[in-house]
Amino acid sequence: INDFSYLHTNCFELSIYVGCDKYPHESELPEEWENNRESLIVFMEQVHRGIKGIVKDIHGKGIPNAIISVEGVNHDIRTGK
Repeated sequence: INDFSYLHTNCFELSIYVGCDKYPHESELPEEWENNRESLIVFMEQVHRGIKGIVKDIHGKGIPNAIISVEGVNHDIRTGK
């Protein structure tokens, strides 16, 4: 579903596996968290990178469904409502 969401909506989803076992036992989760905590936190901080903003008309009102294109990126997105 991640590819579908990225290609057909404005939602960018990720699945991250931090070990070889897709469904580790509950008792293993604290150790998995400690082994990956710092890198996951640094990864989550990356949400603040990039370009973000609000598309407005000359009156300051948001423009729904405006198409946003970035040169060199073959994936346009649309603003929300």
